[in-house]
Amino acid sequence: MEIERINENTVKFFISYLDIEERGFNREEIWYNRERSEELFWEMMDEVHDEEEFVPEGPLWIQVQALDKGLEVLVTKAQLSKDGNKFELPIPEDKLRELPLDENIEAFLDENFYLKHQDDQDEDLLDFVICFQDFESVLMLAKRPGLEHLQTKLYSFRDQYYLYIEFPEELFAEEQIDNVISILLEYGKDSSITSHYLAEYGNVIIETDVFHTLNQYFD
Repeated sequence: MEIERINENTVKFFISYLDIEERGFNREEIWYNRERSEELFWEMMDEVHDEEEFVPEGPLWIQVQALDKGLEVLVTKAQLSKDGNKFELPIPEDKLRELPLDENIEAFLDENFYLKHQDDQDEDLLDFVICFQDFESVLMLAKRPGLEHLQTKLYSFRDQYYLYIEFPEELFAEEQIDNVISILLEYGKDSSITSHYLAEYGNVIIETDVFHTLNQYFD
């Protein structure tokens, strides 16, 4: 997959049909199967995140163009306007006029690539999704002291494990959050897959208090 960073808010990547097939997908299902198209998209976004440190936060504008040899995808993060009341796309006016964009950006995005967004999230809540290659890594992490009080949920999805973790800002200082995240990243990696997507398509392994529960059953 070829990745090009356009600017702080925009990234473009090209994936060939051969690459798509080698990942276990085919052309028909990525256009007509909602779940499979989302799987492919988030798999590609994980690669983009790893290589370009592009974090898909909030609403996204996605343009997908089918070419002869593959797909070209342009992803732009929408930003809050100066008054904080609406989302704006950091793209030129002439390009914006070409979009069939109504007042509800979420409806446009869902129609084009079925994405789930986190713009309705509580502004006083920070959350992260950490991906683990195997269950043993999650068990090893659970043995680290000082983590049992965290608000967590554990999912499995496509032979990997995903830990969802919340940090209410009234309970955690920035330094505390940084320390916890640094520990988590010793055992897993940051994932661009959202909690909304996991809630819809992942399997819940542990509903709450992940570390406390694991230490009870795997002493």
